[in-house]
Amino acid sequence: MSMLEDETGDTKDFTFATFKAPRLINGHTVEAPAKKNLLFIISHRFGQVNDGFYDLFGLDQASIRIGLDYGITDRLSVGMGRSTYQKNYDGFVKYKFLRQAKGKNASPVTLDYLGSINVNSLRWLDPQGENYFSSRLSFVNKLLIARKFNKRISLQIMPTHVHKNLVPEADDSNDIFAIGAGGRVKFNDWVSLVGESYFLLNDATSMPNINNVAPRHSLSAGLEVETGGHVFQFQFTNSTAMFETAFITETTGDWLNGGFHFGFNITRTFDL
Repeated sequence: MSMLEDETGDTKDFTFATFKAPRLINGHTVEAPAKKNLLFIISHRFGQVNDGFYDLFGLDQASIRIGLDYGITDRLSVGMGRSTYQKNYDGFVKYKFLRQAKGKNASPVTLDYLGSINVNSLRWLDPQGENYFSSRLSFVNKLLIARKFNKRISLQIMPTHVHKNLVPEADDSNDIFAIGAGGRVKFNDWVSLVGESYFLLNDATSMPNINNVAPRHSLSAGLEVETGGHVFQFQFTNSTAMFETAFITETTGDWLNGGFHFGFNITRTFDL
């Protein structure tokens, strides 16, 4: 049998559970629901800690995203979500091109492509003006490249392109590029430390400002707990939004000034 496997090169030892959930903190991981599995994801961010005692250090405020991810095949998944931030609707498709494995001609990494579209459904600032639906749209193209080094450590990098159809000023760039990096360190079979960051690559002068504040790099860290069919993620992040267009390009919180949020993700799997 060993000789036959060497000749065919078909036998590979695929890597499983590079990450526990399809979201690391705000962004996607290479994980996706299995074929005919449905994931229900609730993401919640309280207000900024520096809001002070009057707002109970952010606990009086909330930003929420509710989403569904569905596995069409073991390689292809789709999803959609609704966020309170900008009353945004997002839809995405994720496809796994490569899967990390051991064996002849095996891939050392897992490689996914993520494409998403976002619709900002806030009322127009000038309802009487000449407004176009296309101005509400933004798009994301993203590669997810991950490797599980051993039972405890997994790392992922995420080169990302964001396109916004409408930006505030004529000199602002419609195309924004960023590189993300994240990882997981397992303490045991149930508890892990996770973190992610996204670094903006555009020149600062070409970046659209958010309420007259220049966007910052998104930086997040948290604790992940698996309890059977649920994955609970507790995190701190300087990003308010939980979809790529916004948390990559519209983060304004300053960690050094208490401009970060406490939040959590809850993921539940349903086998259909």
